[in-house]
Amino acid sequence: MNNNISIQDRSKLFAIRAIKAYTELNKRHFDDAGKVLAKQFLRASTSIGANLAEG
Repeated sequence: MNNNISIQDRSKLFAIRAIKAYTELNKRHFDDAGKVLAKQFLRASTSIGANLAEG
């Protein structure tokens, strides 16, 4: 891993990858529990950037 990338940039790249993963998960047919878990994954993975912005 390149340690020269700031934590803000790293969290942004992670959020982008998480959104892409969520999009792929949404294309599949899951039961209600799977949909809830996918949405929770999206919220948790993108909240990192919000926490960094506050701090």
